[in-house]
Amino acid sequence: MTWLPLAVDPTSGSALLAGFGALAVLVVTFAESGLLVVGFFLPGDTLLLPAGVLCAAGNGSGPHLSLWQVMLCAAVGAVVGAQVGFLIGRHGGRPALARTRSKRLRSAAARGEELLRRYGYRKAIVLGRFVPLVRTVLSPLAGILEVPTRTFTVWQIVAGLLWSQSLVLAGYWLGAAVPGIDHYLWLLVGAVVVLSILPLLIHPRRDSR
Repeated sequence: MTWLPLAVDPTSGSALLAGFGALAVLVVTFAESGLLVVGFFLPGDTLLLPAGVLCAAGNGSGPHLSLWQVMLCAAVGAVVGAQVGFLIGRHGGRPALARTRSKRLRSAAARGEELLRRYGYRKAIVLGRFVPLVRTVLSPLAGILEVPTRTFTVWQIVAGLLWSQSLVLAGYWLGAAVPGIDHYLWLLVGAVVVLSILPLLIHPRRDSR
């Protein structure tokens, strides 16, 4: 083997998939779904879609992953990570958030709080899962704001499964439908990044109007 796990760039989805396969999906989705600070620097959308592609097409430019393993790891990581983030927020998240100097973290927390206020708990939990940065901070924030545990748990499971499984299956469909797309994963990742930040760009424009 020419790669070393300790040398893998944790912010690179392709490197994580090449080095650790489905295990990378589990760890990254867990961290990004509720661990403040750490989750901000890990790929979420840009890991799940390429993972799905590699389940269908990986061989030439990347590893071939097992679809059921990737889907299972994505589901477990997303659901368990969000629940852990909620518990962290409920039992000490407010002091941690108050001490942070990260403008991105404070901005994401403000966006998450606005979602909860504007749409209510159920819609906010589902919508927030599909918005980068907000996805990471929303679970701890729900704990800080004392969202009822049962309400949060039910709807974060729904949201986590919708987000994780839809992205993996979309990648799998692309990998099966477009021959050789696994050779252009960097283009796919770029497209995911652009689509992910659209809600962040559209929202301020609506507010200004």
